[in-house]
Amino acid sequence: MTQTTTTLDTTTTLSGLRSLHLIRVAFSLIWVALVGTTSASLVSTQKPTAIAAVLLVVYPLWDVAATLLERRLTGTTDQVGTANVALGLAATAGMTAAVFSTVGTALLVFGVWALLSGALQLAVAIRRRRTVGAQWPMIISGGLSVLAGGSFAAMSTSPSSDLSGIAGYSAFGAFWFLISAVTLTLRRRRG
Repeated sequence: MTQTTTTLDTTTTLSGLRSLHLIRVAFSLIWVALVGTTSASLVSTQKPTAIAAVLLVVYPLWDVAATLLERRLTGTTDQVGTANVALGLAATAGMTAAVFSTVGTALLVFGVWALLSGALQLAVAIRRRRTVGAQWPMIISGGLSVLAGGSFAAMSTSPSSDLSGIAGYSAFGAFWFLISAVTLTLRRRRG
């Protein structure tokens, strides 16, 4: 009975993670399109427009919601997930303040959040590869998030930096979540 329960739990976890990753792909692509059409021309010294401000605040808040949903799907209540939720809420609060300043300030907040959340994603993926498997896309994505976050933080001081890098970051995130969904599907079929 334990083997059947473990198989069922793993199958349910794989299916839930796959579905969540596909939802994250859809959200990211919509977000990228909105940033690209409304905000990409804003430069670092300008104040974000109202639309850009909303998009910048919504992104880390969405990550919090997705993390909570992932925790529910996987039945985990670990410290890394808790730290990721706390980090996302702090980033949302920081971004709410930053959008009243300049695009550069918003880039700095986004960069620090991307760096730290990427490190947490990397930790979760490394740990999860033993129980769920098929985590190499999330390991790559977490590592790239760390690098991109550092890059955004560095770019934030340039008077010519803009929001197009953030849109690219989200697009790459969507790509890696899609690859992860496909990988989880293949793993589930192999049993």
